[in-house]
Amino acid sequence: MTARATTAPRGRWRRAWHAIDERLGLSGLAYPVPAHANGIGYILGGISFFGFLILAASGVWLAQFYHPTPEAARESVLYIMNAAPLGDIVRGIHFWTANLVMATVLLHMGRVYLTGAYKRPRELNWLIGLGLLTITVGLIFTGTVLKWDQEGFEALGHNVEIGDLIGAFGFWFSPTFGASLPIVGRLYIAHVVILPALGTFLLIAHFLLVKRHGISPLPADFDAAVDGGPEPSREGSTFAAHLVRMAGFGLIILGITTVLSLLVRTPLGGSPNPSVEVSKPWWMFLPFYPFEDWFGLPALLWAPGLLVGALALVPFVDRSRYRSPGRRRAFIVAGVLLLVALVALVAYALATPAKSHVAM
Repeated sequence: MTARATTAPRGRWRRAWHAIDERLGLSGLAYPVPAHANGIGYILGGISFFGFLILAASGVWLAQFYHPTPEAARESVLYIMNAAPLGDIVRGIHFWTANLVMATVLLHMGRVYLTGAYKRPRELNWLIGLGLLTITVGLIFTGTVLKWDQEGFEALGHNVEIGDLIGAFGFWFSPTFGASLPIVGRLYIAHVVILPALGTFLLIAHFLLVKRHGISPLPADFDAAVDGGPEPSREGSTFAAHLVRMAGFGLIILGITTVLSLLVRTPLGGSPNPSVEVSKPWWMFLPFYPFEDWFGLPALLWAPGLLVGALALVPFVDRSRYRSPGRRRAFIVAGVLLLVALVALVAYALATPAKSHVAM
């Protein structure tokens, strides 16, 4: 084959790309990418994004067979597991990806905290990240209810009780609001429309701010510049390589969750029994479970509220010029203590028997 023959397809692809880019301006989405941005710690946010894409695709498939009514919800899940085309595998991918995305979102925020990447001018992106974390938790909670097994029924009980505590602002969670549509249907709307729409808006804002400010430099390089050294390089790699690497990790997530769905059947509990409360929440909710034991149901409002509020204040309290952990010892110690406390709370929740918290 001649060199001319091998380069011809490349030329056609290049011309096609230029034609598309001329009309849509896709190249404008690219931004300078430093070399360290391709390390695992700096692409956790991108990995989470591709995980959300997997959740969206698998969720669309599951929605074709799901019925969001109390009478039919659990039966439709059983149909997905036992009769729907690829239903059990897709449900498993959806379940395990949700767990992995929650883990990568937390790790991403942990890396941002450790490296001080929330500092000026990135305070707003930190707050947007907290919003995305809250939406992720909301998606997992509503997904738990939609199974409509014993665990989902008890989660809904907490949902309704918290709505009562909020008062007039909790009308969405009241079974008496919009009696023509059961509350399971409203939570289904929240799960497939409201929360994804809010998440998409925040993701767009997050990506635009990343493009505006670039990926944060390594803390040591940033601190060296503060002390009079050269400005950190914003280049070293390409946006295309960065995107391909994130997509590669997204495919790894898809592969892992597919294998898990084949090896471990996604759990579904028994039919709801209103007379008992025997379930414990998923691992991401367990740190708040002891507070519910100690202080009652209102703790599920103020405990996570205090945590999110404290995290939201971090960029405005940590006003030092430096980002290296060694120069932010007080905040690093505070973060470590918080992590230890959360692990201890999870251990306590796992070690104690389930208790009744709502009027079942």
